[in-house]
Amino acid sequence: MKRPVLIEHDAPASVDPAAAPPVPDLPAEGRAMQRAVAVAGRRGSALGRFALATLSALVTFIASVMAWRFVEGLLASSPILGWVAAVLVLAFVLALVLLALREVSAYLRLARIDRLSHAVDAAIAAGDLQAARRVVGQLEALYAGREDAAWGLARLKDQGRDVLDADALIALAEGELMGPLDKAARAEIEGSARQVAAVTAIVPLALADVAAALFANLRMIRRIAEIYGGRTGAFGGWRLLRRVMAHLVATGAVAVGDDLIHSVAGGGLLAKLSRRFGEGVINGALTARVGIAAMELCRPMPFRALPRPRVTNLISRGLAGLFSGGGQEKS
Repeated sequence: MKRPVLIEHDAPASVDPAAAPPVPDLPAEGRAMQRAVAVAGRRGSALGRFALATLSALVTFIASVMAWRFVEGLLASSPILGWVAAVLVLAFVLALVLLALREVSAYLRLARIDRLSHAVDAAIAAGDLQAARRVVGQLEALYAGREDAAWGLARLKDQGRDVLDADALIALAEGELMGPLDKAARAEIEGSARQVAAVTAIVPLALADVAAALFANLRMIRRIAEIYGGRTGAFGGWRLLRRVMAHLVATGAVAVGDDLIHSVAGGGLLAKLSRRFGEGVINGALTARVGIAAMELCRPMPFRALPRPRVTNLISRGLAGLFSGGGQEKS
């Protein structure tokens, strides 16, 4: 008959749980925004894009053949129903063509803004007054008819005639035209940062906060593009989002460093808050970084005369309702 084996050791009979070292708190890293940036900034391989393109063409071809045979069969069995189906198919095709034209128009408008930004740099680098006047004329044409730019356009036309220096003319145009637009873009960034921070702090699901951050950033980038005169459709907005995210990944701006934590939390304040709230604050700050990058890409003029927004100011005002003490600084 087997008996239990007793093994004696020198450990103390009782261990005091209070003497155990505390479990270290993991710092907030803003994982939701980092995953969203990784998803949006990832670029597929050439083979993957080719496979996707061929699959889309195959599905479109199959759908077209099926629609044609469906309409053809109805025309043979019931001409009235066949003509109704044919009209509906033609209306759907027309809607697709209009959507494609809108996407092309949005892409061309964003390309126009990008060319304006390069033209501004070239005019300043060359110190050419005539080139600066041409660029200012293109800016006036871009914002003609907009109520939020009417006052700036009037002041620019009134004062621009007396300016005889390229740098001064560009600075005048930036101050009169970009100032109100920058203010609207900053408000959009603050609202998106507040939304992402609130969702991250409240929603406990891991993938839900990533989806919410991705959606909020996509909407913010599209809105910033519209503020500066660009238009983005469904594909154009996603392409612009990928461009912004790829820029952030390339420059390492999505990394959470001590400068970001100190600017957002005032040093060690995050350690006194719950981990979930800390994640929300960091995700909001990373959203502000995405917004600033979107401003730089969508703005028809680089930041020269006007100051570039800072994450500290944006996040302090954006989280004023969620993070006590915010909203004190001004950009």
